[in-house]
Amino acid sequence: MNNFDFYNPVKIAFGKGKISEINKLIPANAKILMLYGGGSIKKNGIYKQAVNALENHDFIEFSGIEPNPRYETAMKAVELVKKEKIDFLLAVGGGSVIDATKFIAAAAKYEGDDPWDILANYAKVTDALPIGTILTLPATGSEMNGNSVLTKAATKEKLAFGSPLVLPKFSILDPEVTYSLPKRQLINGVIDAYVHVIEQYLTYPVNSPVQDRFAEGILLTLIEEGKKALQNEQADYENRANIMWAATMALNGLIGVGVKTDWATHTIGHEFTALHGLDHAITLAIVLPGLLTKLKEKRSEKLLQYASRVWGIYEGSDEEKIQKAIEKTDAFFRELGAKTLLSEHEIGKETIQEIISRFENRKMAKLGMQQDVSLADVQEILESRM
Repeated sequence: MNNFDFYNPVKIAFGKGKISEINKLIPANAKILMLYGGGSIKKNGIYKQAVNALENHDFIEFSGIEPNPRYETAMKAVELVKKEKIDFLLAVGGGSVIDATKFIAAAAKYEGDDPWDILANYAKVTDALPIGTILTLPATGSEMNGNSVLTKAATKEKLAFGSPLVLPKFSILDPEVTYSLPKRQLINGVIDAYVHVIEQYLTYPVNSPVQDRFAEGILLTLIEEGKKALQNEQADYENRANIMWAATMALNGLIGVGVKTDWATHTIGHEFTALHGLDHAITLAIVLPGLLTKLKEKRSEKLLQYASRVWGIYEGSDEEKIQKAIEKTDAFFRELGAKTLLSEHEIGKETIQEIISRFENRKMAKLGMQQDVSLADVQEILESRM
């Protein structure tokens, strides 16, 4: 196992009725900006719960954060933060709202010329406003990590940053708030969380049985509970609770410590969201099977482990086991309703060339934390997903 430092101070308040505990979690004298998306929280009762819990606090609101949040929208919130002298941010939403809030927290304290440098040029975050979250869509794990992804509409760039300074002070996870979610969003969350685990697990072995077993347990849970959520006509509390906690555990740092991680699938997938507006989870479902197929020799040891421990594949040659595991992964995504081929989204080879050019312009000759995915590989991976 590799050396590591692990730090995750996020307080999780999990379960029914936990939104009412906000008043105990935010300092009484804080001036709060509550941030949310398009207003669905006003239809499903979450907004009312949050406002009631903030009854004795000084707060104002900022709405309109998009799915795949935009830098331009976030900067409007930064202006409001500075104007109103806000000192605490409360994100009410899914990963998009939480990601935007993290950037706002850092950008509001940024002393450089252009906060976009935090994303585009890896400018170091040295200070940030404190954040709390009420999670409404389990998917990204943003409620328990220091990562954020934003899109700049002007240039169609989707970029990420991370800092321990934007780890939420607390996150409230009430499975009941997911009851009003469209099934598509819930299933997208399952796929997103699944690929988060794969990015940390399906790389190279470093003798990390604890992390591996945790990862496999999360994958198995997502398979079982994802299928159950698809089949259930009505929301089931235990099902939603298990999906919510699995998605949080998938990217709170625990399974990624001491191991080799990747993230090439995410890097490639982000381009399809930036260029075509595809749901983030769908981009991952498109890219991952192609990437695993291309890298199956390099990553054979972990793929064989994945085949047996997650999919119960024991028969056949090693090559056959690996191929079956990749096929089962793709079939799982499709069973959940994801269209996993580019042609199914009317995306042609010209987009593949544009993505390659964008990586070249950013001087990204190799992708992934292991730097084992060349641009020639990317082209082959995407052409195989046509």
